Amino acid sequence: MRESLEVLKGWFLGQAAETITAHQLETKLEAARRENHWAPATVNHHHTVVSLSFRLAIAKDKVKENPARKIRRVPEDNNRVRYLSAEEEKKLREAIRSKPEWAEHEPELDMAIHTGLRRTDMYQRLVWENVDLSLRVATIPRSKNDEPVHIPLNPSAMRALAAFKTRGDGTGRVVRNAAGETLVVNAHWFPDALRAAGIANFHWHDLRHTFASRLRQSGAPLGHIAELMGHKGLSMTRRYAHLSIANLHEAVSRISTDTPIAPEPMRETRADGYLN
Repeated sequence: MRESLEVLKGWFLGQAAETITAHQLETKLEAARRENHWAPATVNHHHTVVSLSFRLAIAKDKVKENPARKIRRVPEDNNRVRYLSAEEEKKLREAIRSKPEWAEHEPELDMAIHTGLRRTDMYQRLVWENVDLSLRVATIPRSKNDEPVHIPLNPSAMRALAAFKTRGDGTGRVVRNAAGETLVVNAHWFPDALRAAGIANFHWHDLRHTFASRLRQSGAPLGHIAELMGHKGLSMTRRYAHLSIANLHEAVSRISTDTPIAPEPMRETRADGYLN
């Protein structure tokens, strides 16, 4: 919420709260959605923060009206599952490596695909003090659900961390660009790289879906995926249930009186090394 408040302060810096109109707020939200490629849930989150701020101000007799109440929330499709195919990932990496100013961000792509961290968690909450390289575990003490998330680090994630390690002194925020600067958003390179790769209908948050989907396709139980994703229950995780169809074929074949047909094994896609 703190990050959202900072965004809102930037929008209306120097303007008295009682003069902020619903039209102004709606215009700011829509502009931020387009510029930062926000998902509907992100737009609604900022809407909620604005509304809460005005409700608190009304309770303290600072303002009389809440302009956020006049704005409709953006419909959310929480069941949408869009993830990178192996071919799309190959095209995206080729596009990223085609320009030096994009190539330096490839470790960010790997961290997202191989940890499933939310964008805010990865860019702002992930700090070196909560990364145990010997145990290969990264921890977000307080994520979106106000609970800690512990992420085991696979070789691809460790390789991304090694790249970030060279960009700072090993303290503070992990994710940095080649100049050693911390990052908050990736709108300055990711959407353009997607367009160059010819990948449509894809957002940064879909890399989180990619992480979960590949776990499920490899046979990981929903309970393990829920824990890794930081879900409080299985209701959000069940959207990936159908992706383990190969394993389900094996299960139902056990009750067949005919000779079962073994499903084709999953193929593992290995990422290339980073460009200097």
